[in-house]
Amino acid sequence: MSSAAHKIDETVEVKTTSNNFKRHSVLIVDDEPGIRSFLQKGLEKQFGLVEVAEDVETAEAIRQRCNFDLIISDIRLPGMSGVDWVTDLRHQGCTASVIFITAHASLETAIAALRAGASDFIMKPFRMDQMMASIEGCLAHQQIQRENVVLKRQVDQIYDSGMIGNCDTMQSVCDVIKSIAPMPTTVLIEGESGTGKELAARALHRWSGRKGTFVPVNCGAISEELMESEFFGHTKGAFTGAQNTREGLFTYANNGTLFLDEIGEMPMSMQVHLLRVLEERVIRPVGSNREIPIDVRIIAATNRDLAKQVEKKEFREDLYYRLNVVNVRMPPLRERMDDLPALVQHFATKLSSDLGLPEPSITGDDLFHLRAYEWPGNIRELKNVIERCLLLKQTPGQCLTGNAVQQSASTASVVDANTYQLDEIEKSHILKVLEMENGNKSAAARLLGISRKTLERKVKAWNAGE
Repeated sequence: MSSAAHKIDETVEVKTTSNNFKRHSVLIVDDEPGIRSFLQKGLEKQFGLVEVAEDVETAEAIRQRCNFDLIISDIRLPGMSGVDWVTDLRHQGCTASVIFITAHASLETAIAALRAGASDFIMKPFRMDQMMASIEGCLAHQQIQRENVVLKRQVDQIYDSGMIGNCDTMQSVCDVIKSIAPMPTTVLIEGESGTGKELAARALHRWSGRKGTFVPVNCGAISEELMESEFFGHTKGAFTGAQNTREGLFTYANNGTLFLDEIGEMPMSMQVHLLRVLEERVIRPVGSNREIPIDVRIIAATNRDLAKQVEKKEFREDLYYRLNVVNVRMPPLRERMDDLPALVQHFATKLSSDLGLPEPSITGDDLFHLRAYEWPGNIRELKNVIERCLLLKQTPGQCLTGNAVQQSASTASVVDANTYQLDEIEKSHILKVLEMENGNKSAAARLLGISRKTLERKVKAWNAGE
């Protein structure tokens, strides 16, 4: 790229901001050495930690060592683009604020950046005071979001579980949850992706009467190297990049509930530490010699068969029995089709209100198409379909892919006759969605209402069986 096109006025003096960024960290990703140097020099006095990278591969290696509050990234990078990278980060659960910088702006580029989850978009060349103004806005918004999360949790305590369903299966689930909620008992929630396992966990917490907060964490979204620090916290200097002492998730959840989603993804090394916490009710931050007593209720969830993982030595048997004191199975949508009308109406009402769109009228023909479909993504996929109906002003039958509807309707009687296996229907539908999205797993996973990791695991299993 031309250096002239990216000339930056380095004589601009950065005004001292009233905000304290020393406890924040920033990662700068740009393939131009001049940009990296300019931003690093301008920000290292403001931030507690500033790291730079010239491409996504280097940036990812740095991210494995440290979590960042802010990412400043060029859009055009060698290899993977900044937009694609940030899109993947969002799917992994990364909540860092993102500022994109570019010399090649267009309306399409700006829209793509915002869809990827960018907080701001700055054109090159820029002055440092422009960047600082953007940073202040991003981090202030981030703080407001965190405060809103806390407020939402407090408001949620007032309401009931929010679990919708009158079928016998769901009533049994609710009865079990209500009976065990006041106890400190560890609970294992099992069920396919999208069946509402986190909703059940939140209901357990609401009805428990515990004074602390509900802290959810996806065990598959944290790298093995950072997991111990994320759960137990660390002391200053405990490892490279540990600039300050930091509390872990167990501390945040003290006197409340820690929800361990996708527990089957937890590496063996961390399973040992978790077992010790369950047995002794103490934690030890990384780098500390001091043990801290904690009162945390553990609720774990998985879409895997943990018993089979134990047999294969992929999950610790002793931990499995410590987690599986009480087992709650969330039924897939295909087993609770009597609840379909109520679920459809709930999502139609809520989403139309959230999106500011007229509430649609659901006809008997709509419900016929929805009932004929097998719903491999379960309730999460149903919600996505209803949202797509509202946005595209289409009927549910139109929003479901034509092949999927035709396939589900034509095979319904065959399924009833038990000659066509559900796994085959699921495989056919998922592969069709992948084909529609030109092999883009992230886009396909969003459309299906499942995580990318779940999608990759299924595709890998199918390829191994061929």
